[in-house]
Amino acid sequence: MRRLIALLVSLPLLGGCVVVLTPLDWFGDKPELVEHVVRGEGDAKILLVSVDGFISDQPTQRAFGLIQEASTLDRVAAELKRAADDPAVRGVVLRINSPGGGVTASDEIFHRLRQFAAEQDVPVVAALGSVAASGGYYVALAADEILAHPTTVTGSIGVILVGLNIDGLMDKIGVTDETFTSGPHKDLLSPLRGVTDEERDIVQGVLDSLFERFVTVVDTRRGDQLNEDRRAAITDGRIFSALQAESLGLVDGIGRLDDAIDRVREKAGLDSARVIRYTREGGRADTVYSRSGGLPTAGGAPAQVNILPLDLSLSAASSAQFLYLWRPGRE
Repeated sequence: MRRLIALLVSLPLLGGCVVVLTPLDWFGDKPELVEHVVRGEGDAKILLVSVDGFISDQPTQRAFGLIQEASTLDRVAAELKRAADDPAVRGVVLRINSPGGGVTASDEIFHRLRQFAAEQDVPVVAALGSVAASGGYYVALAADEILAHPTTVTGSIGVILVGLNIDGLMDKIGVTDETFTSGPHKDLLSPLRGVTDEERDIVQGVLDSLFERFVTVVDTRRGDQLNEDRRAAITDGRIFSALQAESLGLVDGIGRLDDAIDRVREKAGLDSARVIRYTREGGRADTVYSRSGGLPTAGGAPAQVNILPLDLSLSAASSAQFLYLWRPGRE
């Protein structure tokens, strides 16, 4: 941490050149996962895994790029790998507070959780937080049981592709697009020009395929509970309150994080158990509500997480992203 402070102090002396250091530069080696007991007692353990903010398979840059945190996928995968080596881990509580994110990242986390549950033969219960929409709900489908907090917003089953067309702006400022391609669709979704009808059909075909994947997972994991009379509404992208989600069969009940912990203990047949979390060395896990994951910031406190329905980094993305994401604001 002293090296980080020295770097920040020296930035004005670098003549405008900013040197970005990764966590490996600060600590020498990738910090190891450390187990913290946050509640309970006994030999058996219940692992608390958190999925917060925008779900991604890319590292998160914070503090103007000076701090790099592991991606959601990397963090969850590392925690499950650590737990797989510990036979005392007898269940998982999956705490979700996320509007969703990348299609592939959401699907891969879902797959890793299902694989872990099957190989370790342990129950998984999801505890939905303030928001568990789109990709956040997709990940929750990996659980054997889903509990929504009384104030949870969930649903938003569907796919979105965020794009811009600045062709008109370029005309106003006298800039001309002179992109060269090997084929008529090579610059598909370029913000520098409009979309043709043929290209719109191409993109919609991909969206439809990814949407069908989402619906298939919902049917596979929740088919017996879903309200078939409301299927069209369930899958049209709208959001639901906790009570609405329960009535539609999207969740199994209304409950809090403590209730999810109790359900895992019951499903695993445990009279008592320690609730544990994994953090990187130097991180903190004082309570079950502490955020796990990234590298510590000054003072050892976890870095701030963005739980807005839209990750602001999307606006600066260099390429189009297909997302399982609840993104308010479309007219």
